[in-house]
Amino acid sequence: MTTEPEQPSAQVLVVDDEEAHADVMAEALQRMGHVCTVVHDLPSAQDELKHGLFDLVVTDLKMTGEEDGIAVLEAAQQFQTNAETVMVTAHGDVPTAKKALRGGAYDFIEKPLDLDVFRNLCQRAIEQVMLRGENQALRQQVDERFGLEGIIGVSQAIQRVLTQIRQVAPSDIPVLITGESGTGKELVAQAIHNNSPRAKKVFKPLNCAGLSESILESELFGHMKGAFTDASRDREGVFEYADGGTLFLDEIGDMPTPMQAKLLRVLESGEVVRVGSNAPQHVDVRLISATNRNLQQFVKEDKFREDLFFRIRGALIEVPALRDRREDVPLLVRHYVNGFTQRLNRDPVTVEDDAMQALMRYDWPGNVRELINVVQNLVLVTQANQITLNDVPHEVRFASGEESPSRGVGSLTGLSLDQIEKQAIREALRANTGNREATAKMLGIGERTLYRKLKEYGLR
Repeated sequence: MTTEPEQPSAQVLVVDDEEAHADVMAEALQRMGHVCTVVHDLPSAQDELKHGLFDLVVTDLKMTGEEDGIAVLEAAQQFQTNAETVMVTAHGDVPTAKKALRGGAYDFIEKPLDLDVFRNLCQRAIEQVMLRGENQALRQQVDERFGLEGIIGVSQAIQRVLTQIRQVAPSDIPVLITGESGTGKELVAQAIHNNSPRAKKVFKPLNCAGLSESILESELFGHMKGAFTDASRDREGVFEYADGGTLFLDEIGDMPTPMQAKLLRVLESGEVVRVGSNAPQHVDVRLISATNRNLQQFVKEDKFREDLFFRIRGALIEVPALRDRREDVPLLVRHYVNGFTQRLNRDPVTVEDDAMQALMRYDWPGNVRELINVVQNLVLVTQANQITLNDVPHEVRFASGEESPSRGVGSLTGLSLDQIEKQAIREALRANTGNREATAKMLGIGERTLYRKLKEYGLR
């Protein structure tokens, strides 16, 4: 009588030109409940990787060709972006196996195989894939309900940003993200990375604001031991660290002018030179930049190099200020209220209508970052399970529409919550091209509730 495997079954591709050795590895994994496909040469492996779907690839490092295992790894990286690869190597090939690790392999194991060690290694790799799949599924649920990568909103302004993220993510084109402080520019950059072919590699943010030229140069390009005082050891810069992944340079408009020239040279050559060294190192990095400055005006004032501006602006994404998407405030408030109450192990907290109205009237000069801080404090200070108008901070509660002449056309000042809700439903329907099921998920309500409100508000 067979027993069900405790772990989920995985699809495994085993590649080894020694048929007996391949069969031993496959049998060891099949006994754990996994499904194995066995091939014995590079072309067959490439064909399987191109047309199949695998969670784990186990490949011999050297087969007919010296670099066959590396070629299998490269094919897995290209066609099986969510899979992990384990390399099997002879003792003398450990340096090549370490090269494979730098190329994205999960790990390597030496011959002759200890089958217990082999099974444990493969199981860890499979669990990594399964966990990543669960996280992706959770992210997809958030995407379906709120947008993408936790970027929350149903307004046309934020839906435009989400569309641009989906359009630019699959490519390697540089992206420039603009917007006021606190609007979530790093969230946008992270979303681009997470939805790109580089998602399994490093996402490295670096804020350029407030850094001197020498410190910024060391942070970007690294330095050699003895290059300057306190340089007690070799240190890689963020370009090297993010090799194969994405580098996010925040507040690039604050970068000192001499550093702009050095950054441009790296972007054009694809090579970095550590401070104190003459040896260039090739790097493969996708650059995403962000700024709250008007870079075009900076170019006119000779504060920012025009050639660098055009280099980093492959695609432009403008993140709207929160005051320009007020219909998203209730979604944001409820999302963060729920998050903070769960974190504090508190009972659910609701927000009274007049308190929500006050939060929507406020201009939020600090944008979403300020809203998060206010909501966190509201959850902390409220003694009941309801946030009332009296709980709202004085500067937010008494904000007046008449005192803000810069308020955009999309202001919802003076609207009732019913009118705001109607507007949110209308925007969500537009974002989902009329799909009611997707609209209900985005709004976080049941389909029956949505049907009732469509009838109530006369929406079609």
